Amino acid sequence: MGDRTHTHTGAAGRAATAGGPASVRNVVLVGHSGSGKTTLVEALALTAGALNRAGRVEDGATVSDHDETEQRRHRSVQLSLVPVEWDGCKINLLDTPGYADFVGELRAGLRAADAALFVVSAAQEADAVEGVTRAVWEECAAVGMPRAVVVTHLDTARTSFEEMTRVCGRLSGHDRPDTVLPLHLPVRGPEGPDGHAPLTGLTGLLTGKVFDHSSGERREVPPSAEQRGPLQEARDRLIEGIIAESEDETLMDHYLGGGGIDVATLVGDLEKAVARGSFHPVLAAAPAAGDARQGIGTVELLDLVTRGFPSPAERALPAVTTPDGTPRPAPVPDAGAPLVAEVVKTSSDPYVGRLSLVRVFSGTLRPDDTVHVCGRGLDGPGGGTRPRHEADVRVGALSTPFGGQQRPVDRCVAGDLACVSKLGGAETGDTLSDGGDPLLMEPWSLPDPLLPLAVRAHGKADEDRLSQGLARLVAEDPTMRLEQNEDTHQVVLWCMGEAHTDMALERLRSRYGVRVDAEPHRVPLRETFASRTVGRGRNVKQSGGHGQYAVCEIEVEPLPPGTGVEFVDKVVGGSVPRQYVASVEKGVRAQAARGVATGHPLVDVRVTLLDGKSHSVDSSDAAFQTAGALALREAAADTRVQLLEPVAEVGVLVPDDYVGAVMSDLAGRRGRLVGTEQVDAERTLVRAEVPEIEIGRYTVDLRSLTHGTGRFDRAYARHEPMPPQLADRLREAGRNDAKSG
Repeated sequence: MGDRTHTHTGAAGRAATAGGPASVRNVVLVGHSGSGKTTLVEALALTAGALNRAGRVEDGATVSDHDETEQRRHRSVQLSLVPVEWDGCKINLLDTPGYADFVGELRAGLRAADAALFVVSAAQEADAVEGVTRAVWEECAAVGMPRAVVVTHLDTARTSFEEMTRVCGRLSGHDRPDTVLPLHLPVRGPEGPDGHAPLTGLTGLLTGKVFDHSSGERREVPPSAEQRGPLQEARDRLIEGIIAESEDETLMDHYLGGGGIDVATLVGDLEKAVARGSFHPVLAAAPAAGDARQGIGTVELLDLVTRGFPSPAERALPAVTTPDGTPRPAPVPDAGAPLVAEVVKTSSDPYVGRLSLVRVFSGTLRPDDTVHVCGRGLDGPGGGTRPRHEADVRVGALSTPFGGQQRPVDRCVAGDLACVSKLGGAETGDTLSDGGDPLLMEPWSLPDPLLPLAVRAHGKADEDRLSQGLARLVAEDPTMRLEQNEDTHQVVLWCMGEAHTDMALERLRSRYGVRVDAEPHRVPLRETFASRTVGRGRNVKQSGGHGQYAVCEIEVEPLPPGTGVEFVDKVVGGSVPRQYVASVEKGVRAQAARGVATGHPLVDVRVTLLDGKSHSVDSSDAAFQTAGALALREAAADTRVQLLEPVAEVGVLVPDDYVGAVMSDLAGRRGRLVGTEQVDAERTLVRAEVPEIEIGRYTVDLRSLTHGTGRFDRAYARHEPMPPQLADRLREAGRNDAKSG
């Protein structure tokens, strides 16, 4: 982690390989959209020699953004793996999308990684950076994942490395800002006509060495006189921060007593604190200009990864059980141990078909091995509906991905990542283990997709391919959920946001050849009777031959919410023969399912059969079913039928600054506030009950209202009466649709 001069060790076009867990570093790059993660990966790959020249996001030419959607939109939408080699280590750089809609790809990257680089842009608003970054920072903190911060876009006018460092310091909490400190200070050149001083190099705080890039090459130069003051102040803070996290308790006394501390000792303690996840260095980085191979900060970053971040052998592995849930000892991160691996991502390749990105936690995975695939679906509403499955599967070809390329390899050792082709029906989150001792890894959570997209096939040719295309789409992306709504008869794809829905439609069309039309999503309404009433169903038809004769009289009365439909037989004297009472009930229930006023199911009523008439020849089961349905419709015509709408329990987690705006917005959606709860020093959980018809797009609206910092969940509570004026508008809209149809 010190300042050293390097030559790259990678070779463009060759698959990076790992000898064992100790020589692997799995690093996920996370950060807000537009922070420069993909450009940074490109710069690191160039410096390490894995690329001969760097591509640009604007040109769709980067190694990470190889999907046609990414190239067209100039934005990452999926997890991408770019392995490089540096100082004897294989570094798996996992580039994640920064847009909130693709959180599933982010979670996959976090599962596969052992450390995280938080990439923040100095050109974006500090509050927005902090709000969007905090949630992921807290996720990493909860599992003790080592973190470092990289500040980008310092070449932009009016940017401040110091200000962004202070912002990132707040991520660790107000009581621990000194655990997020810079390792280097940016060096700027002379101010231009616009008053902006370009970034030209970095100064190492521990060594005092200055590496200048103004000539296009990384050269060591002596610090200038004006650099020495800020350098010493920042150096003192860094040393105090390192000593505070040191396991050697005598260092602080020695330092406060005026004694000097050897740089090698400081670097060693710093590396241990970073690997432990208790200290988080901040660095600056900028891509190389022109033909220069080493961008500003890229060598320092690669050093940090290899020397400061832990190898898989130093990280605690997820817990495992047998498929029936019996706890088992934690797997050992050893290439010679029994196999324990996990599918962290599933994708489709136009040439090789289905690809599974696998993280091997223990053992070694080889082509043609037979492994046991066990899956229970992912934890949480986003994946909980996936059925449990087990099978012995033969492993296909192994490859290490380099962006969109697949480079064949002969094995994947513990701690490393590889792609497996045609791994049976394995899905994201499935565990691979030895067939003789099948295991199941603890699941990882995903948020519930909350934006509905109702779709229908565009034409007859698309109908046959629609179900298969949707199934493959959901299998690849566990943050999508497919619903066949029995009440509204709609096919609904639940997504994370608008960008997520756009990508789903585009992939259905371009990847699976299915054209679909989006239609308005309908919430499942219900009907009920507002008061007690009676009805008479008369089905008498005699037109020669065998006729129909059935008459029944019923009473209908409302019941408490959630009761459903009750049927009571109070016929006396045999006016309706015993064998036809069930027929009347069947007809009543069939009509209730179809609805009596607006086409929505009738619920929460008691239907009592009071009387009726029959004929010895013309009465039949079918005749009394029809009579029962007619009686229910006649009863509905003589009373007011209420529309019931579903109401959801909503929990909205927002920074305190947005609580008032959120509560006002929920009130405008006919929401009823249930209460608020202070979650931590800066965030509040707002609980409310809101009609589902009012929150169809709430995931999009909340993101806009809170600048991306708010999150919410919802759960069905009950159906309750809809306001009469709104119900009347829906009835009128339904009649107009029927006429136009």
